[in-house]
Amino acid sequence: MNSAPEAVEAAPEPATTKKGNAVGRTVSSVVSGRFLISDNTLKQMPFLFFVAFLCLLYIANGYFAQGKDRELDTLNTQIKELNTQFQIAEAKLMYLSKESEVARATAKMGLKESVIPPDKIVIDNKVASK
Repeated sequence: MNSAPEAVEAAPEPATTKKGNAVGRTVSSVVSGRFLISDNTLKQMPFLFFVAFLCLLYIANGYFAQGKDRELDTLNTQIKELNTQFQIAEAKLMYLSKESEVARATAKMGLKESVIPPDKIVIDNKVASK
């Protein structure tokens, strides 16, 4: 009976032990900075720089888009203000161009509204060509 328990204790799980050690070595390598000088890391440096460059472009694009969005909001606000001013000016013009308002404004200058309707001038083409 003594041999059976010894056999169970003597067979440790090799995958778990190696995995735990591999994770421990990797964490230790990252924390200490040793991974930066390994051959595998040095081979991957151009790719890592490329990825870092893409990350910087992504961040810069985000800032650029936010700036354009703020500019668009400002322009939309200005458009609304100018549209309101246009509508006010158009309403004022419509009011001032009414016949009664024109007559009131010209009365101050001494001009009066004509009571005689205008005559139509007809030109005979035969007389004009001679």
